[in-house]
Amino acid sequence: MRRAAAVLLCGSALAVVATTAAPAALGAGQCRAGQLRTVGTPTTAFAAVAKGRTATYRRPGAALLMTFPRLNGLGYPTTFSIVGAVVNARCEASWYRVKLPMRPNGVVGYVRPGNVAVEKVTTSISVDLSRRELLLFHGGRLVLKTRVGVGSPKTPTPIGRYYVNQRITVADVNGPFGPAVLGVSAFSNFLTDWAEGGPIAIHGTNEPWSIGHAVSNGCIRLRNPTLRRLFKVTPAGTPVVIRR
Repeated sequence: MRRAAAVLLCGSALAVVATTAAPAALGAGQCRAGQLRTVGTPTTAFAAVAKGRTATYRRPGAALLMTFPRLNGLGYPTTFSIVGAVVNARCEASWYRVKLPMRPNGVVGYVRPGNVAVEKVTTSISVDLSRRELLLFHGGRLVLKTRVGVGSPKTPTPIGRYYVNQRITVADVNGPFGPAVLGVSAFSNFLTDWAEGGPIAIHGTNEPWSIGHAVSNGCIRLRNPTLRRLFKVTPAGTPVVIRR
């Protein structure tokens, strides 16, 4: 885990090669070369962690989309969320289809399996903006339900399907981000001129009165004790669904 100052601004299974947490293999003869298969289930997701500088492509073998460093600007390993795989006739992944931590929100690309390490994730987060509520699930079971602060009417929290792309502990636990930050692969649709494009995060706060209100710049605020509990059990790659 990296330690940094608070600078953030706010299914089917398939066989895979050379991964740290390979999903179960499909039976022989069930794959067609070049077929795109869905990865993940309602209770299990897979993260892809960059082993080094990692190129992403708009389509397999097509134009380069973006090259990501092994570590992002905060020194955390670049993490993608696997949502699909292009397989060969042996049901081995030749490409992963992944969600990317970049603008615009929801961008997907393709990476070579050999360039990433795969990690299994069994947690998921759901945020209901109208209820000002965050739910944490583990293996499909609800393990945490808490009130949160959300984006103000002028700087609303963007809705969509994202994932936790970084975990950062904060030096100043009494600061505006509390003791830690769970970075989310989403960006504000309004604060585009902010550092790093206005990334969205789930974090603590030094304004506990704001919990339950729409007052933030787009990030999701929790009371610090609850944030510590959430941070402890939420790995990078955890799916995050934000709905109105």
